[in-house]
Amino acid sequence: MHTLPEATPGRLREPRNRVSPRAVWFWAVRALAAWAVALALEVLIFIVGEHDIPAWHYVVVIVTAAIALTHITVMPQWRYRVHRWELTDQAAYTQAGWFTQERRIAPVSRIQTVDLHRGPLEQLFRLANVTITTASAAGPLKIHALDRTAAETIVEALTAQVQAVGGDAT
Repeated sequence: MHTLPEATPGRLREPRNRVSPRAVWFWAVRALAAWAVALALEVLIFIVGEHDIPAWHYVVVIVTAAIALTHITVMPQWRYRVHRWELTDQAAYTQAGWFTQERRIAPVSRIQTVDLHRGPLEQLFRLANVTITTASAAGPLKIHALDRTAAETIVEALTAQVQAVGGDAT
């Protein structure tokens, strides 16, 4: 019989900090924009299509609208409950996703770069994203939908921590 090892300070656990509450509205608006395009295409088919539209096409539009409404209302709340982050003296922790969820840890000694990114919609909601790049084949850690000020503080703090550790992060 196999036993699990004792928990260690660097164990993979749920990070303590949530993203900005504005992330809920950001994710909802972004989803609304995508669904609006899909529904607009379906309505366009009605407008330029034949005058004798089959009944199944109405069903498709109604089902699409129902799925869109569910997605726009459920997904942002779900993501807000899942997305978390935490920085310690030893590591950066992230947790993200909604259907597929991922938790990751990057030891500070392995961090190579720390970047801040804000797209137009994030700027509207005063949000920013932090990308923490390491030498890992799994790719960078990303913390999405942070309050802009918090993101800037994280970038500054991590940069100082990485410089204090020294080395080449490989």
